Amino acid sequence: MKTNLDALLAALYVFIDDHVASCLRIGRPPKLTDAELLCLAVAQVLLGFPSARHWIRFAHARLGHLFRYLPQQSACNKRLNAAGPLISAVIEALARQVPTWNDDLRLIDSTPLPCAASRETVKRSDLAGHCGYGFCRSHSRFFWGLRLYLVTTAEGMPVTWCLATPKTGQREVMAALKRDHRLVRQGQVILADKGFAGKEFEAFVAERLGAHPVRPDRKDEPARHGKPARVRQWIEAVIDTLKGQLSLEQHGGRTPAGVFARTGQRLLALAAGIWHNWTTGAPTKRSLIAYDH
Repeated sequence: MKTNLDALLAALYVFIDDHVASCLRIGRPPKLTDAELLCLAVAQVLLGFPSARHWIRFAHARLGHLFRYLPQQSACNKRLNAAGPLISAVIEALARQVPTWNDDLRLIDSTPLPCAASRETVKRSDLAGHCGYGFCRSHSRFFWGLRLYLVTTAEGMPVTWCLATPKTGQREVMAALKRDHRLVRQGQVILADKGFAGKEFEAFVAERLGAHPVRPDRKDEPARHGKPARVRQWIEAVIDTLKGQLSLEQHGGRTPAGVFARTGQRLLALAAGIWHNWTTGAPTKRSLIAYDH
């Protein structure tokens, strides 16, 4: 199997159609199937088209050999906004196919997801009541939007994720996210950063989930785990891939469903690339260079 975009989309279409997407529908079947819709969404992200208008024009001109039918922009946006749950299901199904799903290490982190850049946009946005103001420590700036909470394997395969308002504490969100015991096994090591420090969170992970929380030591506490800076760089590199190569901060979502689906679209592109790299035996599992042209 070749490592290129055409091969990735063909393999992803077969996987979704066989294992995830249901073929049972009420009424007339759509011209663009759910599997084709998600493949189209993955191609948009990998080829670097944050704008839906530019992407549809490009797809009609260049991707006709891969899709038997290509919708117009409004129809594509409506289908994608409604596909959030399906995207999450496909990401989990892909994660279960890679060997690192059975590893004893999970990485967790959160990152800002800006949704507006001006006060007037905030006032008129349909996201009012869902988003809020927060502070990004890595860039020393305030933002209005949500925070993405992400759990991955060692090479960056997304395991589970959610969006939450910046006002909600990191420990509370991650504790709620990890209540799904199917995604955490006994004895796993959960590697986090200092933002997840807290006795209640560590007790929840250790006692309720049977996992071992590990994070860098804070200055005001005795030495325990040291400074696992090298391992912490793994999840930082995953976030950098999402923001740099997969345009996470240029998601273009204007409604809660739209933000959720377009964030999932970026995570699905990352998951599909890692899954395909494992399938083809590529040396670097998180590399997406073979699929961006």
